[in-house]
Amino acid sequence: MEGIYNDIMIRRFAPEDFQEIVEIEEEAFSEHNSLVYMNFYEMVGDGFLVAEQDEKVVGYVVGYRSAENEGHIFSVGVKKEYRGRGIGTELIHAICDIFVANCLKYARLEVRNSNTSAQKLYRSLGFVPCWTEKKYYSDGEDGMVMKMHLRPYRLLISKQKYLEPVFSNNELVTTIRGPISYYR
Repeated sequence: MEGIYNDIMIRRFAPEDFQEIVEIEEEAFSEHNSLVYMNFYEMVGDGFLVAEQDEKVVGYVVGYRSAENEGHIFSVGVKKEYRGRGIGTELIHAICDIFVANCLKYARLEVRNSNTSAQKLYRSLGFVPCWTEKKYYSDGEDGMVMKMHLRPYRLLISKQKYLEPVFSNNELVTTIRGPISYYR
């Protein structure tokens, strides 16, 4: 799985990425268990993606089928110095593309109630708050469960990614760019 966004490449996780993932996770989250990521690699290889810039892993996302029609985004993280550049957004787009390719209708994730910046990002992508899980995190903080219906999301993203307005002889013509292929 591979896609290039500006100077960021999104690809499948490889075992040699493990240490960089652990560093991102430790930096981004107060509670972590690095061994869980090797388990995810073994269980959901296609659903474990990394964002790379200049041959350095700068972010990751892990997602898997959690129900018949639903994909679960287990974790998404971006190195602190790379945040605010759209990397997290592209990682979420990439995992949602995988969910759609696997005929899933919904995407779900959990976020700390105190993490308003992540909530804002998820809302901008089409996730809506559904309910609160009391004391979801080990420190006792509640977690907000957010979901998104993938069909309207993918239609929106497809228009943004693949339709390119072009002016020709003072007329607006829409051309189709080739879709980004994640698979080698």
